Amino acid sequence: MTTHCFTYGSLMCEDIMSAVCAARAAALPARLDGFCRHPVSGQDYPGMVPAPGGAVDGVLYLDLPDAAWPRLDAFEGDEYHRERVDVQLADGRRLTAWSYVFKPQYADRLGPGEWDFGRFLEAGKARFEARYLGFATLPPT
Repeated sequence: MTTHCFTYGSLMCEDIMSAVCAARAAALPARLDGFCRHPVSGQDYPGMVPAPGGAVDGVLYLDLPDAAWPRLDAFEGDEYHRERVDVQLADGRRLTAWSYVFKPQYADRLGPGEWDFGRFLEAGKARFEARYLGFATLPPT
């Protein structure tokens, strides 16, 4: 059973991921081929969709506990579905992981261009954390 999670947006921040999962996990930089990520209109987080020839850089969290998955599912909400993906690590190894892919029926909410993690860290992260009040309401571990 896959217990790794590839993240590409707000969950790339270890403090946010730990708060959502109520657990800490080892993390490695990773890349997912065949996808792209776009900003979600009116939000500080991205949505990732299939895109032949595309690639998304992100963070792979290893060996998440079973209790983390209901919390992650609740955090991601209705706009995303969890999907198995194969990611590549910096050393060339490939691992299977879960990731949250933006559902096609919400594609009109995606803005143009690539979502910018650096911009998120500079301004969006504080806004995101202030807006998101649900860490405490996620399912208990």
